Amino acid sequence: MKNITVIGAGTMGNGIAHTFAQSGFNVSLVDISQEALDRGIGTISKNLDRMIAKEKITEADKNQTLGNITSFTDLKEGVSQADLVVEAATENVDLKLKIFGQMDEFAPANCILSTNTSSISITQIAAVTKRPEKVIGMHFMNPVPIMKLVEIIRGYSTGDDVTETIMSLSQKLGKTPTEVNDYPGFVANRILMPMINEAIETLYNGVAGVEEIDTVMKLGMAHPMGPLQLADFIGLDVCLSILNVMHDGFKNPKYAPCPLLVNMVMAGKKGVKSGEGFYDYSESRKAENVSASFK
Repeated sequence: MKNITVIGAGTMGNGIAHTFAQSGFNVSLVDISQEALDRGIGTISKNLDRMIAKEKITEADKNQTLGNITSFTDLKEGVSQADLVVEAATENVDLKLKIFGQMDEFAPANCILSTNTSSISITQIAAVTKRPEKVIGMHFMNPVPIMKLVEIIRGYSTGDDVTETIMSLSQKLGKTPTEVNDYPGFVANRILMPMINEAIETLYNGVAGVEEIDTVMKLGMAHPMGPLQLADFIGLDVCLSILNVMHDGFKNPKYAPCPLLVNMVMAGKKGVKSGEGFYDYSESRKAENVSASFK
């Protein structure tokens, strides 16, 4: 396995492309917009510069990594030589089903089709293809080049050989793959999102403020960042989408998103990506200033 195609040049997609390219794979990065591709490759370049500054890699390593990436705006062309495709488009089930139908049509017959979805059913995605045994979940964590975990999610029809191949491949990337089964939210988000949602409920109910809630979880539970800061980092729209998938999948009210989260997303307050969530990022991308809405 040498040729990897990544669909989507956003935060997760460019991180996945970076990781594969740095590990010596030939990477085809696909997005519908050349602007998005240029922005994604620019992000990879900046992240490699940070690694140079920390003396983790050399300038030659950076050039080789960037040289391993080719960008495409045409999906058919981008997947034509792929041994593995990793889909990292927006967390929208209709979009993912459409992309997988196209990937199945255009990718080589032996190509494994994977998705970086954080909550959507692998079995449902696989059902729109003619190769369900070759469809699997590869849920990378953000930021991809740094975080070690990859959740490997088996769909109902995923073959043992495909699972073994992807587990081994993840180890070659320097990651720690963990195999889980296909249920809404898998493991990471099934546990994480209710915690984030409960933190938002705690704020919504006036139990404590933004900084106080995050401080309790950082100092009392040894979390590297508080749940409200983490929600901003993930994207409040993404958190809402995952909670909706779990609420719909389990039909259990404990997964119902907090009304405050719903309202913030509708108002365009999505966290770091929009410049404001529970914190204000207009002056710094660090969670240093609580949003005026919560002061």
